[in-house]
Amino acid sequence: MKQLFQYGPAEIDYLKKRDKKLGAAIDEIGMIERTVNPDLFTALVASVASQQISAKAAETVCARLEDQFGIISPESIASATEEEIQKCGMSMRKAGYIRGIGSAVTEGRLDLSALRELPDNDVISQLTALNGVGVWTAEMLLIFSMERQDVVSWGDLAIRRGMMRLYGKETIDRAAFERYRKRYSPYGSVASLYLWEISHQ
Repeated sequence: MKQLFQYGPAEIDYLKKRDKKLGAAIDEIGMIERTVNPDLFTALVASVASQQISAKAAETVCARLEDQFGIISPESIASATEEEIQKCGMSMRKAGYIRGIGSAVTEGRLDLSALRELPDNDVISQLTALNGVGVWTAEMLLIFSMERQDVVSWGDLAIRRGMMRLYGKETIDRAAFERYRKRYSPYGSVASLYLWEISHQ
């Protein structure tokens, strides 16, 4: 059974009080169901494997990884060759990144369980120290694996497009983005779900 990002009346009521335009969009759209993967390692591997390819292609690559390795674990990935990982349908560079992540965990350079106790910015700092993991990837893991509640990604073009559509702007600069982000806090991740939806309308 798929696990969904959890939010409810408290978060919705807060956002509607803080921002009338967002509140109207929430009423129109209704509840949004987005799946999460609480296994941080497999979520991290899938995020790197999925970079710069379509959602359908990403599903195929992740399915091939499961076929190849069974349970995707730090041990199974670290003990594989880059060629074995690459055969699952990705570039050799991505295969190297993924193997490097497995090695970082098995060698103790990255403690995934300890990440859950850290504030968001420290999680981002640790994850972006890995080759192949940028700020946007780390932020998506905060939302869709760790279910952190207050993430609005400046680096996500769809988030910015959603803001522009919601507020009737042709462009949005960093200062305006930060004003909206602070307005949504501490439920920025829920606002992000709606901004993504608005961006596709």
